Amino acid sequence: MNMTFGTAAALAMVGAFATGTAAQAQDVAAGEQSFKKCAPCHSIGPGAKNKVGPELNGLDGRKAGTAPDYSYSDANKNSGITWNKEVFEEYITDPRAKIPGTKMIFPGIKNDKERDNLWAYLSQFKADGEKK
Repeated sequence: MNMTFGTAAALAMVGAFATGTAAQAQDVAAGEQSFKKCAPCHSIGPGAKNKVGPELNGLDGRKAGTAPDYSYSDANKNSGITWNKEVFEEYITDPRAKIPGTKMIFPGIKNDKERDNLWAYLSQFKADGEKK
């Protein structure tokens, strides 16, 4: 079968897009599995409420210590942190090292890929709990 260069290039681009989309979905799915470690203390999604820890809706771009009706430590409220991927991944590696005095007793997630996956899952939620 003869294929023109343009047809072959178009098929390659479609294949690359499909692979990238599948990889991204897999990361979110893996992050959802990783969130099970967080779920005893945190909630996310429609109807999320504060538990032992604050709800995590709208985390990307949110200032630390600002979830409504949650009693944060002074260390967290005064950390000056605005959550994004880089800050979150540093924090979740060792929460007490990033914010000394935090109430969070979680020992951290040391695996880079697991942290990436967890962020992919968390960052898809808007402040109202709906997905972006």
